Amino acid sequence: MSLTRRALTRSAGAALLAPAGGRAEPAAPPLVLTGKPQQGGFLFGRSAPRAQVLADGVEVGRASASGLFVVGFDRDAPALAEISVRTPQGLARQAVQIAPVAYDVQRIDGLPEDQVAPSDPALLERIRRELALKTAALGSRDDSEDFAGGFIWPLEHAIRTSAFGPQRILNGVPKTPHYGVDLAAPEGTPIRAPAPGLVVLAEPAMHFEGGLTLIDHGQGLVSMYLHQSAQQAAAGQRVARGQMIGAVGRTGRATGPHLCWRMTWRGRHMDPSLMVGASA
Repeated sequence: MSLTRRALTRSAGAALLAPAGGRAEPAAPPLVLTGKPQQGGFLFGRSAPRAQVLADGVEVGRASASGLFVVGFDRDAPALAEISVRTPQGLARQAVQIAPVAYDVQRIDGLPEDQVAPSDPALLERIRRELALKTAALGSRDDSEDFAGGFIWPLEHAIRTSAFGPQRILNGVPKTPHYGVDLAAPEGTPIRAPAPGLVVLAEPAMHFEGGLTLIDHGQGLVSMYLHQSAQQAAAGQRVARGQMIGAVGRTGRATGPHLCWRMTWRGRHMDPSLMVGASA
């Protein structure tokens, strides 16, 4: 008896889905991405609980117990990224176009020379010690999804004096880009945690950063608060969104009272202002 065209189509589809023996191929895990895919931006992802997460083929951790994860993009991220999730059941991939950002050039003069090109051996040794402290804190990988509920501004009232990412020329010398957002406010203005997290560093007198606090919001997403005049949170403490963590100052390499707000994800420099109002 001959088969109709519709029956032939159904038969062919079944052959593609089911291997020999009649068992269906395992389904790839779900993969849903939202956020701001641009240089300095981010993506929130949802997949299977504890799915392995890969960025451009490199494992970068696992989704939370509820299946949430975050991926950050560097200031100079290339135009295309691939985000993947893997479970024992299969692999899912998505190609993501990363929008470019045009960065300004920022010139700052009148800084003390040891804040631009330090040469004193004792100071250089201090800078090396402080770099080790910062590197260890930025390596924190708290197993949480504190990032998921969204971020608020760390200052209720401030003037943004510098955007994220401009190339900096200090006392006429080209330096690394400015990886923060500068928010000017009177000295002593309360700084509030923009999202819940684990404080992984709280140092009152770093050479470049002055009073410095770092908060891990989960999966390697770490925010930084520079130039504080006082600190209200200690390393190892968990803080809630809106909780006071310090006060605006002009300590370290600063020409006036302000907060430099920074954010990194596994070594990638991000624009923290893009996180405000975003939630997974």
